[in-house]
Amino acid sequence: MKTVEIFTDGACSGNPGPGGWGAILRYGQNVKELSGGSAQTTNNRMELTAVITALEALKEPCKVVLTSDSKYIIDAVTKGWAEKWCKNGWTRGKNEKALNPDLWEKLLELLKVHDVSFVWVKGHAGHKENERCDALAVEQSKKYSH
Repeated sequence: MKTVEIFTDGACSGNPGPGGWGAILRYGQNVKELSGGSAQTTNNRMELTAVITALEALKEPCKVVLTSDSKYIIDAVTKGWAEKWCKNGWTRGKNEKALNPDLWEKLLELLKVHDVSFVWVKGHAGHKENERCDALAVEQSKKYSH
């Protein structure tokens, strides 16, 4: 099984508002950058979209080391929250709906295909790939802010 490094970030101006996401995939010497955005979105949707799109870009099951500054994603996956939300019909607690169930469903399916370990990095703290993903995300979000 190939080991791929993935770095992701999302950005949103307004939250909700215009947003963007960026991802870097690295396998050996091969590096691929992906990015996109949306006119009306949230920061968390952009963070999730970056991770999902990067994992969807893999052509076969891989070992993945995914680096993100999103505690929302890393905690929800590593602490089992997302799976619990899914089992509870996308609710958190008694009456609170879990946000972004459409994206969480996609991510949970992808996590069954790939062996993903998550690494958290502090955002805007000089981590080279995180800074590049942030720049890609901001650049995309600006395409939607008029």
